[in-house]
Amino acid sequence: MHILNPRHSPLHRLTVLIGLVLGIVILGGCVPAAHAEQRLRLATTTSTENSGLLAAIHPSFERAHGVVIDVIAVGSGKALELGDNGDVDVVLVHDPDAEAAFVASGAGVDRRAVMYNDFVIVGPPADPAAVGAARNAAQAFALIASRAQAFVSRGDKSGTHVKELALWQAAGVTPSGPWYFSTGQAMGPVLLMSTDKQAYTLTDRGTWIAYHNKLALKLLHQGDPSLHNPYHVIAINPQRHPHVQSALAHAYADFLVSAEGQALIAGFKIENEQLFVPNAGAP
Repeated sequence: MHILNPRHSPLHRLTVLIGLVLGIVILGGCVPAAHAEQRLRLATTTSTENSGLLAAIHPSFERAHGVVIDVIAVGSGKALELGDNGDVDVVLVHDPDAEAAFVASGAGVDRRAVMYNDFVIVGPPADPAAVGAARNAAQAFALIASRAQAFVSRGDKSGTHVKELALWQAAGVTPSGPWYFSTGQAMGPVLLMSTDKQAYTLTDRGTWIAYHNKLALKLLHQGDPSLHNPYHVIAINPQRHPHVQSALAHAYADFLVSAEGQALIAGFKIENEQLFVPNAGAP
């Protein structure tokens, strides 16, 4: 007579299986928190995101540090506001006056130059305001206003919007009326709206290069020193917001200004055009 070995019984196999599953669950619950995925919260401008720069440079940092960077792409003003509230760990922005005030207030620390590009004025290929003939950017804006030609503004307190307002002031113009469209939108949507309306707008060169093939617009004015556009990285002050990932924020800033980070920025091109010029160590 064959006697069934209890170890071979279906009940025994089921019991062993349940024990294995419970063991895995228990061991999984005991994995140290240090092995959990780290996340760095970055508030930055839409230009760095829309241009594709961040997608090109972030993987290297994420691999090296075992971290995921959560990007919040907004205007510089909103990015600094998020930093001031402690909602992010680090900011990468392009509004020098606001950045200086942000650091002076104690909200940010270790502000460092990362890169620059410039702003350009784009508009209808026919150029009804004769912007292409303007001596400087302020005169170009004055021509647009004097001829009541359509202009689309970001209107979002971004670095681009702040520069635009400075140019209107230099032109002696308070923009208003049916020709002026303030949108509260990011640079990409503003460029698309400008092409739909055949309107003028101010854009950073990086986003222009990334988008220009989708647009029925022409680059009409560039090269004015007033259109210089520097970017800085700033860590959030842990003394004000103890919960921020301070060490990781400083590591990210170190990466951006390192030889590797600067080379990645310099090497980021679209159609063989360089979108940003690295300038770590600049005042």
